[in-house]
Amino acid sequence: MRWIILVALYLIVDIYSYQAVRSFSRNWVVAAIYFLLSVIVVGNLIYQFNQPAPSGTFSGGRGYAIGIFLAFFVSKIVVSVMMLGEDVVRLPLAGIQNFFGSSDNFSVPSRRKFISTLALGIAAIPFAGFLYGMFKGRYNFRVLKYTLHFDDLPDAFDGYRITQISDIHSGSFDHKEKIKYGVNLIQEQQSDVIFFTGDLVNNMASEMEDWKHMFSDLKARHGVYSILGNHDYGDYHDWPSAEAKRENLKRLKQTHAEMGWDLLLNEHRYIEKEGERIALVGVENWGAGGFKKAGDLKKAGENVKDEEFKILLSHDPSHWNEEVKSFDKKYHLTLSGHTHGMQFGIEIPGWFKWSPIQYRYKQWAGIYEEAGRFINVNRGFGFLAYPGRVGIWPEISVIELKKGPKPA
Repeated sequence: MRWIILVALYLIVDIYSYQAVRSFSRNWVVAAIYFLLSVIVVGNLIYQFNQPAPSGTFSGGRGYAIGIFLAFFVSKIVVSVMMLGEDVVRLPLAGIQNFFGSSDNFSVPSRRKFISTLALGIAAIPFAGFLYGMFKGRYNFRVLKYTLHFDDLPDAFDGYRITQISDIHSGSFDHKEKIKYGVNLIQEQQSDVIFFTGDLVNNMASEMEDWKHMFSDLKARHGVYSILGNHDYGDYHDWPSAEAKRENLKRLKQTHAEMGWDLLLNEHRYIEKEGERIALVGVENWGAGGFKKAGDLKKAGENVKDEEFKILLSHDPSHWNEEVKSFDKKYHLTLSGHTHGMQFGIEIPGWFKWSPIQYRYKQWAGIYEEAGRFINVNRGFGFLAYPGRVGIWPEISVIELKKGPKPA
């Protein structure tokens, strides 16, 4: 049923956007090429989704089929919107002219080539963007640095540096040199501690087999700590049995240990420095809107004192918005991921930030603060479904903690 709806929607957009092409040529050969290409794009998408995907839901040909489909579909939507805008003016104008005119024959003014040319030119931008995102943007790693100030930060942690990565999604990787570069970039930050905030794989623990030796190279003075994300539980894969699913999760947890990562499962640790300490609390996935709610904030922070400085690792930022920011115990800094910034958007640092994901998540990329409680939503290291990134690049967050108020 979903394929019927998708094909019907694509067909409507396809026919409407063809009006721009038709303004230049009514030759049947041009029309045949245009619609044949559409059939190939949609046919390939359907074909790929009916093939086995043993190494992850959106890996390989399936991912590229999604990317190519989006490049064409989004571009045609842009054309269709502009054609619709012209019709909003063109059709009523034709009605007025024929109502007050002397002619008995109703006629509609022809489409203007200028509008069609403009529509196709603008549509070329997202088309080129999606293609660039697939072949270049997905490994365009960026280091984003933040400095956060806290009055109650222990003195010994003034200047403490944190590196956060999230959403590795190893089942989507296909370029070892690029991933090695990204891992080296993480290590080059030389932070005091490294945090990973969930979604190591797309679905299956086996997806990490070819990559865990690389991520094992990540080291920090106070260790590497990690949590689970919604994809790590294998909920989006058809397992032959409940036992197979449990074994997969068990194997995934073992992978964290094999890489030297300390996996926090609704529990906490203390990081000590010069006789002082901060609490590190890690919860399992907790997400609003139908996502798994295995996270138990009360259990994870049990016996952590109210007055202690606390950092929380929680994969889904909706957890912060729904529970953490108003929790009895103050969590000074929460580190999340999950949204990927939708892997698509526009960012001008310090000026403008937009992505469609903001209509789903209030906190979706970067630093947010309410009543002295902060959250950083990492844009993700990897990618999922669409095998690329446009405008929202893969991120390595580096956060420096400072004692005292923020300078004016």
